[in-house]
Amino acid sequence: MAGHSKWANIKRKKEKTDAQRGKIFTKLGREIAVAVREGGSDPDTNPRLRDAIAKAKAANMPNENIQRNIKKASGELGSVNYEEVTYEGYGPSGVAIIVEALTDNRNRTASDMRYIFDRGGGNLGASGCVAWMFERKGLLVLEKNQDIDEDELMMMALDAGAEDISDEDEVFEIITSPSDFSSVRESLENAGYTFASAEVVMIPQNYVDADESTKEKIINLLERLEEHDDVQNVFSNLNMD
Repeated sequence: MAGHSKWANIKRKKEKTDAQRGKIFTKLGREIAVAVREGGSDPDTNPRLRDAIAKAKAANMPNENIQRNIKKASGELGSVNYEEVTYEGYGPSGVAIIVEALTDNRNRTASDMRYIFDRGGGNLGASGCVAWMFERKGLLVLEKNQDIDEDELMMMALDAGAEDISDEDEVFEIITSPSDFSSVRESLENAGYTFASAEVVMIPQNYVDADESTKEKIINLLERLEEHDDVQNVFSNLNMD
């Protein structure tokens, strides 16, 4: 696969959340809660919960935290109902932005998103205004500090159902369809591979370049969105290279 590294946005986000572990644990807890609500508390029969647990463990979330969130979501420790909401808009230079949130107050979150977009030099748009510029894909990233044979990895990934694999300097990136993401991740984990990142993401079909001054404004907007308690993921088509 040629083109921009899909790892760029994810890596920037990972570096930021590593310094804010408490906040990322809260966000992961919400993902677990929604997964339990949709498919039950047994990860053996709930693929979305398995993915959420794997993501939480990759972020070094303690198992007791994971179990507490599962029990809370299943009603054993009381419960809070979160709603999945997606916001779309534009930043400076027309960069497209998608924000995925989990909220217990839709009106509050929408108002906050509009305020953050406006303050950041962008504007919140209508549903569907930028989604057509992105594709939802599973993205699995392996850092090359592991002892990885590229040919063997490619063969195993494709056999497991991956769509493509690319060599992106410091990492290997494996792309899957959303429906095959869980099975490909589990197959490679069972083979001994450890992922730096493994999640379903929105990948831009094309990227927007910006000068350094404008890029700084866009990144500041993206960071303010990511810092909001209700926001789970932020994706853009800004070229981070």
